[in-house]
Amino acid sequence: MNRERLPADIVLAANRIGPSIRETPMDHSPYFSELSGANVYLKLENLQYTGSFKLRGAFNKVLLLSPEERRAGCVAASSGNHGAAIAYAMNKLGVTGVIFVPEQTSMVKVDAIKRYGGVVRLFGTDGLDTEQHARAFADENGMVYLSPYNDAHVIAGQGSCGVEIAKQLAKIDAVFIAVGGGGLIGGVGAFLKSVNPVTEIVSCQPRASAVMTASVKAGEILDLPSELTLSDGTAGGIEEGSITFDLCRDIISKFLVVTEDEIAHAMREFIDSHHMLLEGAAGVAIAGFLQVANDYKNKNVVILICGGNISRETLKKVI
Repeated sequence: MNRERLPADIVLAANRIGPSIRETPMDHSPYFSELSGANVYLKLENLQYTGSFKLRGAFNKVLLLSPEERRAGCVAASSGNHGAAIAYAMNKLGVTGVIFVPEQTSMVKVDAIKRYGGVVRLFGTDGLDTEQHARAFADENGMVYLSPYNDAHVIAGQGSCGVEIAKQLAKIDAVFIAVGGGGLIGGVGAFLKSVNPVTEIVSCQPRASAVMTASVKAGEILDLPSELTLSDGTAGGIEEGSITFDLCRDIISKFLVVTEDEIAHAMREFIDSHHMLLEGAAGVAIAGFLQVANDYKNKNVVILICGGNISRETLKKVI
């Protein structure tokens, strides 16, 4: 990945996928603004087609496949949102493929993948195990592996969300983003930093699976176990040699880690005040902001609500 060209590649990606995705709203939050003393805005990717930002990277990647690659078919690994996005994009573009998901994946997300035309297979209990198996399957069958984050085209696609954020809000002091493999924060952060280098890019992770946080602190990608978390969309390890590691290390201003109780509290506050659904990963970003809200009084803060795909069972548990 050419780091110097990444902001320009993100603009190209935004133009490329524009006809296929939704430009999601940026809503001012009276509730979180009053609660914190900051000017809080919510980037509502829970309203994106397929209910997640993942559609951006998926469409950019599939649109850039060669005719030969499209004929060979694609393989993806996902805890749900990437799989649904890949299935949606492939269905729209006439590409076939297989999507592997961890065995504990929410049935809401599995059913969504199937509705979008994806063939689902279960493998592994950790996202990294599932990714490694899917990559091996693709190699063995001459198919194209579509990484959820370790791919320059996917990162550029996710970065298109940053293009919209910069257009929708002129002055941004900080952006809070939930982090798993680092594709979303890598793309959005790289673009926003190119617009204004002093904008803070804040990483938020669940304590149950804070692999990127620990890895950046250690100076290398660590192989760490993940515990069950409400933030299943960010859970799991990071692929060895992932291009997102250096990107996250360089652009992230602050690393925050939140508990399951903090995630659940943040989700309830959002549901009660904004009357919309969100998934656990989006709750992580809100919880991260609430941890440090006193540091942002009178500042313009964006919280990226990265997805809205939550099962009925998880919603009942949170409420």
